[in-house]
Amino acid sequence: MGEFTVELKQERAVQTRMTLLRAAAEVFDESGYAGAGITKIVKRAGLTAGALYFHFGSKEGLAKAVMNAQREAIEPLLESRGLQHLVDITLVWSHQLGEDPVLRAGVELSYDQEIAKDAEPFEDWRELMAGYLREAKELGELRDGADPELIARFVVGACTGTQIYSRLVSGRRDLPQRVQEMWDCLVPGIATPECAARIDAGAERGRRLCEGGTAS
Repeated sequence: MGEFTVELKQERAVQTRMTLLRAAAEVFDESGYAGAGITKIVKRAGLTAGALYFHFGSKEGLAKAVMNAQREAIEPLLESRGLQHLVDITLVWSHQLGEDPVLRAGVELSYDQEIAKDAEPFEDWRELMAGYLREAKELGELRDGADPELIARFVVGACTGTQIYSRLVSGRRDLPQRVQEMWDCLVPGIATPECAARIDAGAERGRRLCEGGTAS
């Protein structure tokens, strides 16, 4: 009985945390960091300020949690490996930015100098991407001399610039197509011909992955 009670409390705590995270992301997305008051966030969540402070410590802690939740919005959708996995991360990201307030708020907060005082959010993405590029190298997918660390830095910068450009030009509606074009330019220069021939960077693949269907 005691173990059941503990498990129930833990489940409720996780649910409370996720409710606050989602509500905060929606408010950050709508009002920005400066305009997102704690009262507004907890009212959206249907919870108390005490719950917010218990789980996140402060509005800044909550904002950082939203930024760190970006990977969780993408990775569970993916089963691929190596270079295709890296491509898939960006394809899903390009689609989800238009649909998921947690991901969208995390991206916007990463540029907000009031909360993002360093490059940590971008460095986290760089290290994630470098890991899959190192795997791609071990799988023999990269050209001789291709440096996973250098490519990862380039991809982070390219994605950042691509999404800002797309946001200004089309409100991100064309971002999946812009990301496809980015990979069309990049893949031939970093992948072996055999790997490049099988990499699917199509916007349609990203849509299927987001919908939970097969991407093959």
